[in-house]
Amino acid sequence: MVTKKTAAPRVHKSVLSRAEKRLLIWIAQRLPESIKPDHLTAIGLFGSLLTGTGYVLTNFGAGFLWLASFGFVLNWFGDSLDGTLARVRKKQRPLYGFFIDHNVDAITTLIICVGAGISPYVSLDVSLLVMGGYFMLSIFTYINTYLNNTFKISYNGFGPTEFRIAVIIVNTLFYFLPDKNPTYDFPMFSIRLFDLIALVVAIILFIIYLISFMVELKKYSKIDPPN
Repeated sequence: MVTKKTAAPRVHKSVLSRAEKRLLIWIAQRLPESIKPDHLTAIGLFGSLLTGTGYVLTNFGAGFLWLASFGFVLNWFGDSLDGTLARVRKKQRPLYGFFIDHNVDAITTLIICVGAGISPYVSLDVSLLVMGGYFMLSIFTYINTYLNNTFKISYNGFGPTEFRIAVIIVNTLFYFLPDKNPTYDFPMFSIRLFDLIALVVAIILFIIYLISFMVELKKYSKIDPPN
């Protein structure tokens, strides 16, 4: 039987976290009562659908990159504000909220990465590597939340909002440099510029995961030593 739990304390120390928190609270306090957290979760998911669709449609024109970027903004609005609204109104649902929020996050990541991989800018295999790195870091976060009741949202000053902004910047580069995606030749393979950028992002995610894993492994080894 699932028992009622309190929300795990959130650790959010990204570059923009303080300013973002103030903005989200300001918005939440002004939303009409008819708007519920679930509505915002749905808006966030719809934003990811717009992003994925925008990426796919770039096969017909680079202008659809603006639709993809707008989807990221809409995704930020819904995904970041649903929990804030619940906290501001003191109507938190720790079990339900955690369950729905992070399952929707997984669907969102899948939609965006597959959409980007179908676009003419990034190869699907490289895009799926980014998705794999994100999922590994997410799983690590959820395991830690279960073990020490602390939900860490950002790593090394970088969180979901910073990631969205970085991708929007890359989208802008895609738009203004549509014919400048040169191929770099290495001894054993060749790779396009934007694939290289995505590959670097994937490698960074894997490195953050591995370092965090080793740090936490050492900590848990001391807490729970062998017999």
